[in-house]
Amino acid sequence: MQTITANGARIPAIGLGVMTLKEETCVKAVDAALRMGYRHIDTAQMYGNEREVGEGLRASGVPRDQIFVTTKVWHDRLRAGDFERSVDESLERLKLSSVDLLLIHWPNKDVPLKETLDALARTKRAGKTRHVGVANFTVALIDEAARLTSEPLVTNQIEVHPFIDRSKVIAASRRHGVSITAYCPVARGAAPGDEVLARIGAAHGKTPAQISLRYLVQQDIIPIPRSADPKHIADNMAVFDFSLTDAEMAELKKLGAANKRIVSPPHAPQWDG
Repeated sequence: MQTITANGARIPAIGLGVMTLKEETCVKAVDAALRMGYRHIDTAQMYGNEREVGEGLRASGVPRDQIFVTTKVWHDRLRAGDFERSVDESLERLKLSSVDLLLIHWPNKDVPLKETLDALARTKRAGKTRHVGVANFTVALIDEAARLTSEPLVTNQIEVHPFIDRSKVIAASRRHGVSITAYCPVARGAAPGDEVLARIGAAHGKTPAQISLRYLVQQDIIPIPRSADPKHIADNMAVFDFSLTDAEMAELKKLGAANKRIVSPPHAPQWDG
């Protein structure tokens, strides 16, 4: 599995997202993905499936040290003390002594960022996570976080797909050596119906979804597509055996002008890129 290096972390270049996957469906998806060669699983406290993710990890038989496991702390638990308790609960559900990456799931304007970053750093120093990062951080927030953190941040997990322009926040993150992890990388099903993706896919013998994922991978962005279907899980990983041309990349980049944002809940920050 290819990896992306960022501030000391080596992150597998594609992962399995598990948001909305519940109970046995989640266990089977994680198990299947790992048996197919995935080595990166992305969950979160808020998903309510950390226990099932842990079961899937163990069912696969893949050694723990070969799997990159990410989880996240929800925005209502970012206060010092509560943050650490949240992490302990996640580890207990996963039945792991540590995760590979711990993220602040969403910023919270009512909690000082330094307080949360200090708690994140303490968690790392306590050996409960190998690496730390953030999710849904804007240009302003990633600049502030990079200035305030006492431990290097390795990723900013944000919504990225061909139908949105995130170039500003991507550039800001990379200025600080922070990688980009992309959720909703096939735009929650919008990719399969797109004419441009379909036409480029036909030229490579690939599906529109695979073109969407390759577009990200080719920019060193780490997609974490979600699926419970073994065929889709396998297809999503089959994006390392071809390359898009410069002309195709340029054509796909133009789709970003639509600025189709899928995820923007009430607690989202003021988007700036």
